[in-house]
Amino acid sequence: MEFGVFLLMQSPSGRPAAEIYGRAIEIAQASEELGFSKLWVAEHHFLNYSYCSRPLVLLSHLAARTRRIRLGPAIVPLSMHHPLIVAEELAAIDVLSGGRLEIGIGKGYQRYQFARLGIDADEAPQRYAESLDILALALNRPEFSYDGRSFRIPPTSLYPRPLQQPIPLWMVVNTTRRETVADAIARGANLFTGVLEPISRLADARAAYPDLFAGAAKAVRVGTQRQVFVSESAPEAARAAEEARWHGRVSISLRLNRERVNGGLIEAQPLPLEPSVETILDDYMVAGTPERCVNQLRRIQRGLGADYFNCSFGIGELPQEAVLRSMERFARDVMPHFAQGAPQ
Repeated sequence: MEFGVFLLMQSPSGRPAAEIYGRAIEIAQASEELGFSKLWVAEHHFLNYSYCSRPLVLLSHLAARTRRIRLGPAIVPLSMHHPLIVAEELAAIDVLSGGRLEIGIGKGYQRYQFARLGIDADEAPQRYAESLDILALALNRPEFSYDGRSFRIPPTSLYPRPLQQPIPLWMVVNTTRRETVADAIARGANLFTGVLEPISRLADARAAYPDLFAGAAKAVRVGTQRQVFVSESAPEAARAAEEARWHGRVSISLRLNRERVNGGLIEAQPLPLEPSVETILDDYMVAGTPERCVNQLRRIQRGLGADYFNCSFGIGELPQEAVLRSMERFARDVMPHFAQGAPQ
C-alpha cells in the first residue's frame, strides 16, 4: 500500500491564518522528507473547518517548496467552479511542478458553501457531470467545444498545456452505488472512497463489482483516508480522539445542513449517540502504538480493497510538535510493514 498526506488546515479556535498556513507548509515539506508519495490539499470555504479555500493557489506555492512529492487537490468541488478556470489552474500547476500533479475531483456537499457562492446545490449533479466532460476535453485535447445544459463553449484551446498526458485523476465515489464506480472507471479515474464509514463496515468495490474493474482500460487504484496519530502514550491517543470528535461533529452538521456559525466559527454541537473515545479509536481512526496502527490499516486494506491511503495528521488543535512526531513515527514504524515484499 502506498501512503500520502492530506492537509485539511482546520482550527477549532480560529487561530491566525499565518500560523495555520505555516504549519501546513512545514507538514508538506516533512511529508517529502519522510518518503510519503503524495500530498493532497482540501478545498472548503468561509469556515474555520478549513482555511484552505483555494487549494490550487497553495499547491502552486508548494510546487516551489518541494521537489519530488506529487501534489493534488482533494478535492476540487467541481460543481462550484467554471471548469475551464479549474483546467487552466491545474495545467499551470502541472507545469510549475515539473509534471507532479494529480487531480482529485468531487461534487461538493456543503450547502453552506453553495449558498454563499450563489450556486443552486440542487443543480450540482448536472453541473458536475458536464464539468467533468469539459475538464477532460480541456486538459487532453488541443482544441474542443462543448454544448450542454449548464455550459456551452465555442472552439477553445487551453494555455498553458499540462506536461502530463493524461494527468492522473481520482474521483470521490460511493461504493454502495454501482453507477458512481462505473462512471469513474469509464473516465479512467482512480477511486477515493470509504472515508466516512466505520472501519468495521467498509465495502470492497473490487469484490462488489469485479466486472467493472476487469473491463477497465487500465489498472484502477482504490484510495481512502483517515485521521492518523501514532504515539506510545494512551493519553496522547485519547487526546487525538477528542480532537477528532470536534471534526466529526462539525463535518456531520455541515453534511446535514444543521451547522451553527458565529463570525465564521462553526460550533461543534454534540451529536446524538456519539461514539466513545474507545469507539473512535477502534472504528474511525488509525491511532495509538505503531502496532495498533498497522493492525488498523490492515483492516482498512482488507475491508476496502485499498492500495492507497492518505494520512490526515493535523487533527483539530493538536500541537504541531506532536503532529510532526506522529509523522516521523508513522514513516519509521508503520510504512515499512506495507512496502512491497514486506511480510503480511
